[in-house]
Amino acid sequence: MSQINKKTGLGRGIRALLDTIDDEINTPKEGVPAVSGQNSNSIARIPLDQIKVNPKQPRRDFEEHAMQELAASIRLHDVIQPVTVIKVGQNSYQLISGERRLRASKLAGLADIPAYVRTADSQGILEMALLENLQREDLNAIEIALSYRQLMDECGLTQEQVSERMKKERSTVANYLRLLKLPPDVQKSVRDGQITMGHARAIIGLEHVEQQLYVFRETIQRGLSVRQVEQMVKDMATEIGPATATPKAPAAKLPIAYKRIEDGMASHFSTRVKLDRKKSGKGNILIEFYNDEDLERIMSKMSL
Repeated sequence: MSQINKKTGLGRGIRALLDTIDDEINTPKEGVPAVSGQNSNSIARIPLDQIKVNPKQPRRDFEEHAMQELAASIRLHDVIQPVTVIKVGQNSYQLISGERRLRASKLAGLADIPAYVRTADSQGILEMALLENLQREDLNAIEIALSYRQLMDECGLTQEQVSERMKKERSTVANYLRLLKLPPDVQKSVRDGQITMGHARAIIGLEHVEQQLYVFRETIQRGLSVRQVEQMVKDMATEIGPATATPKAPAAKLPIAYKRIEDGMASHFSTRVKLDRKKSGKGNILIEFYNDEDLERIMSKMSL
């Protein structure tokens, strides 16, 4: 087994995957000097311009200050931990893990970088990249959720198979995936660290997007704790009341033009809007608000 797979930082999921391909590690190619020391047959120094970043890499956020610090360290000490790549053509490699090290090495002015060179098919490349990156401790909840979704959509895995590979409870995987149903503004706030996964899980308990956005705004503006958000969601659900056991007749479907008006008003006022139009042309508009402050916000948008 190679040295990289013995590090305690790697999770059991990625270790199990790499066990199956460990014997396929390429030896250094002609003209590319091997790194001296142990495992020299499995590591090569590869020119930076020959390594392409995986376009399906789940990680998106790289903090600039931390990147500059890593680049400064690399200038002094070189790259300590090799990146992992797949050889995809003559003098062409695709990055599997280590994008921060690759970016920082370019900032540091390095010409090449030590890399573990592995072989895999296109689906194996994606699965390796996702599993490898999911072992990182600095991925945010949305990046993790997107990685799980990619494993399911592009690698053909079920939630149960993802949980098995990651050694996670299926409910844990499901909770991450539910975050992707939140409005984009809420997801971005989770990615940026403005709110936690706990806040997001509470907000997603509300049925309507407008309600979710309202609680999200309140959370940001008032600095609410997770427990406070959970209570707010509970109170709102109580006010709305449980669904009646008697099924209601389906509401008449709005013509497309009027549905666009309804959606436009809901977007403008950032709350739920219900437009009802009868065949005679008469109708009414219902604009929801959740407290006096929310009513004042809506009135200000009406210039009242």
